[in-house]
This record gives sequence, C-alpha cells and structure tokens, in this order.
Amino acid sequence: MTEKFHDELKKLKKEVIKMGSLAEKMLKDGVDALKELDIEKSNEVISFKTKLADMDDEIEAKAFRLIALHQPMARDLREIACILKMITYLNRIGRYGKDIAKIVNEFNKHGHVKKLVSLPHMSSIVCSMIEDAMDAFEKGDISKFNDFIEREDTVDELRYSIFRECLSYMMEEPKVIGRCMHYTMVARYLERCADHSCKMAEKIYYMVTGKRVEIDYREDTSKSSFLNN
Repeated sequence: MTEKFHDELKKLKKEVIKMGSLAEKMLKDGVDALKELDIEKSNEVISFKTKLADMDDEIEAKAFRLIALHQPMARDLREIACILKMITYLNRIGRYGKDIAKIVNEFNKHGHVKKLVSLPHMSSIVCSMIEDAMDAFEKGDISKFNDFIEREDTVDELRYSIFRECLSYMMEEPKVIGRCMHYTMVARYLERCADHSCKMAEKIYYMVTGKRVEIDYREDTSKSSFLNN
C-alpha cells in the first residue's frame, strides 16, 4: 500500500475516534441530564444528532473511497471493514443518548422516583465499555475486552433489576407508572448500548487478529469467546 493510503487511513481512524467520543458524550450527558433534570444539557444532547449523522455519512464516504482507489487487502481491508461497522454502532449509541435526553421534560413536574433507581450506575458501566472499545480500536490492545462478558452480564442483570424495582413501585403507587416506564425504557437503551459495545469489540478483535469471536457465547458454546482466546 502507498504511504498516502496509510496516511489517509490513519486520519480516518482519528475521525472514528472523534465520533466515538461524541457518541459516548451524548449517552453520558443524556443520562446526566435526566439525573439532574437539566433541560439545557438535554437540549444540547439533542442538538448533536445532526453532527453525529454527518460524521457517519462522511466517514462512510471516505472509507468507500479508500476501497475504490486503493483496493486494500489483509489488515488494511479489515480496518476499513471495522470502521464501516463501528460508525453504525456509534451512531446508534449516540441516538440512544438523544432519546434519553428527550424524556427529561417528562420529569419536570413531579421529579424522580427513588433517586433514579440504578440507571447512573448502569450508565457508568456501559460508558466504560464504549471507552475501552474506542481505546482498543486506536491502540490495537484487545486485552481491554477480557472482562467484557462480565460487564455485559452485569448490565443485563441491572436492566432486569430496574424492571422489577419499577414494577413494585408501579403496583404500590399508580401515579408513578409513567415515570417508571421511562426508567425501564432507559435501562433497555443502555443495555442495547452495551450490546453495541460488544459488537464493536468483536469487530476490533477481528481487525487486530484476523480471528472471529463472539462476546456473548452463552447460547452457542461451540463459538469462541474473548475468555478462551
């Protein structure tokens, strides 16, 4: 490959890292805005939607251009394929942050129920997964993924714990039903973001090693996982 190609690929990876930072910020700030009932912050998160979508489109176009002009192979082609997958997952993560921010107005009148249950803790775990995925993408350090299965399991457990807790509140006091339903939806959004982080980790692992693995191998134990590679 030419030096020009590799320079352009490095620049493209930096753009993906910037997109990852924006997507994580949208998710984190969306949860923070909900926690603090901060309308200004929620509006800021919502406003980032267009910027995120533009980054998605621009990176995709540049990736296709690199493929068309240079016809990369091996590791170089895996990197571009990884980029094309990652921008999709990052766009979805950012959009979930936007969706969380949009419900802040719903809590202005009555406030929170039981201090926002465990959503902030759940969010911190998910954001750590996003951060580690982006760091591994930048540095090629797949050791970041060694405990992804445990973290994903914790996120799944928190989602169902939040659902059960909210269900008990709704049964005791019908007037909190609307707010508790929002909590369960936010928990679902965070769980999906953890899933997207796992999918990014799988693609990064393939980019670095040329081997395919699956994070969540519980349904098919014949598949590889990060724990036994």
